[in-house]
Amino acid sequence: MKIRNVLGLFDGISCGQVALQRAGIKHDQYYASEIDKNPIKVTQKNWPKTVQLGDITKWRDWDLENIDLIIGGSPCQGFSTAGRQLNFDFLDIVNHYKPKYWLLENVVMSNDVRDAISAALGVEPVFINSNLVSAQNRKRYYWTNIPDVVLPTDRGIKLSDILESDDYPNAANVVGRRLNADGVRKDYDKSVPITQCLQVRKDSTKVPCLTTVSKDAVVSSLPHGRYRDAYESPVKDDWRDLTNLECERLQTLPDGYTEGIAETQRRRAIGNGWTVDVITHIFGFMK
Repeated sequence: MKIRNVLGLFDGISCGQVALQRAGIKHDQYYASEIDKNPIKVTQKNWPKTVQLGDITKWRDWDLENIDLIIGGSPCQGFSTAGRQLNFDFLDIVNHYKPKYWLLENVVMSNDVRDAISAALGVEPVFINSNLVSAQNRKRYYWTNIPDVVLPTDRGIKLSDILESDDYPNAANVVGRRLNADGVRKDYDKSVPITQCLQVRKDSTKVPCLTTVSKDAVVSSLPHGRYRDAYESPVKDDWRDLTNLECERLQTLPDGYTEGIAETQRRRAIGNGWTVDVITHIFGFMK
């Protein structure tokens, strides 16, 4: 399939270009709106012909033509509602360029904001958990005018399929909790101090959602349960952060896609990205 020009908003590391390639959709020019220098560096390494446009709030200064596809995953804090009226740049840009296709991704949010977005765009979102195509639980809404999108088939991908080693095979995360001496949560008892708790998941086939914070998704050698003082011995020796290669695989990116920037910045950029194979699946419904 061939379309004309593509505009990626909040483009990050340009996961959309990976999805277009994977879906077999050719295009003339890809324009990207991004302001973070590290994701831009990743994009230009992988897609050197990308035209970077900069700040989305300057979109009225852009002079683009023949935009057939607009895609974006805007920050959730960028939405504001007054009554049921929604103001956000994505909608203004879609209304201005009137592309043949568009796609907006965002996190699970309050019903009033979700409904306001749906009313503004004129479609209900498709709810997809990335765990159907990845070893990551990542629940997202996808609003699109691409017709007849249904859920992807579960590929049965497990955490063990993407790990570089099997020394820490169990999915976990680290979070502040009030736990008593027996490891029981006492969330409302302020006499119990908050400790950084290692929570090893009962289902070790999928890690929690990747974010920009490493501790939100880690792996452990310990069995299912909660463990106090995650950063102190002996617990600290029984878990580790995911490697950036493992994170790329959880987002179904090519191995090494984000190489070339600082390791901490790689994790942040990957966490802000899309699960590529979900986007590829949606693009597959273009007529």
